[in-house]
Amino acid sequence: MENENKISSMAGSAHCTEEIMSACALCPRECLADRGAGKKGFCSLDERIYLARAALHMWEEPCISGTKGSGAVFFSGCGLRCCFCQNSLLSKDHFGKKLTVNELGDAFLRLQDKGAYNINLVTPTQFFPDIIKALDLVRHKLHIPVVCNCGGYECPEIISLLKDYIDIWLPDFKYFDNELAFRYSKAKNYFEQASASIAQMIRQTGTPEYTLHPSSVPGRPDFPLMAKGVIIRHMVLPGHKDDSIRLLHWIHQHFPEHSYLVSLLSQYTPYTKNPDYPQLNRRITSYEYNKVVDTALELGMTDGFMQQKSSAKEEYTPPFNLEGL
Repeated sequence: MENENKISSMAGSAHCTEEIMSACALCPRECLADRGAGKKGFCSLDERIYLARAALHMWEEPCISGTKGSGAVFFSGCGLRCCFCQNSLLSKDHFGKKLTVNELGDAFLRLQDKGAYNINLVTPTQFFPDIIKALDLVRHKLHIPVVCNCGGYECPEIISLLKDYIDIWLPDFKYFDNELAFRYSKAKNYFEQASASIAQMIRQTGTPEYTLHPSSVPGRPDFPLMAKGVIIRHMVLPGHKDDSIRLLHWIHQHFPEHSYLVSLLSQYTPYTKNPDYPQLNRRITSYEYNKVVDTALELGMTDGFMQQKSSAKEEYTPPFNLEGL
């Protein structure tokens, strides 16, 4: 109860970071590390903010990146341990530059000045209290939506406290089978945490909303950008199309129709050969991905996105070179 009280104060006051960080429970790990005293949590970070990049990013869904780019802010650390992580320099090696709350707010405003359609917080959970502080500092100057781009392994209670700060949720829904979640991401109860958290995201945002923006290409029509809503991402893993299909059936049965978009990703890329999981040392086949897409279409899940098979390239991972910091 004491820890729940600490968390519940997060959205009510931006001055409670020290209290929350004294027994961290921002993610389902609930490691209770005293990050405020310099102890590192499961995410391998203390309370200091670390960023690897804050720059325009063209490789999100079209309604997020548009023609000029999403203002992607890549945070260091992660509450998952995905053996196939494409951003392992951040999640495992914790590369990044230390920033203050004021500097984080300034980074948001610089992205807006560069023409970003939104502020895209990538893997931000471990820094939510300070992100709230930064957003409060610049709220009167920030006029674009805020996106939370996360791994889905979240706490619904924390999600509910971000209602006035996050306009668009971009969660992964990685697994239906918890055995796979633990094997590949060392996450117990992944399905329960992700499904409850995404349900809360949908309740908070409601039916997706869009705004029309003029195209930067002469002669092309205006295009819609998401202003509010949820896009559920799922990346098909090699050898596990059946888990993807079961997950789609569950989503279709449990989330209200037209209350979310689904983005089916074919971009799985084995960056290194993993001797512990040889089944993951290849890209998915067209057959595997098409079976998952066919299932979505058969279920009538036509609100969303699919990728071309050519998306499985390393170039979709940006250079983490402290750009914008």
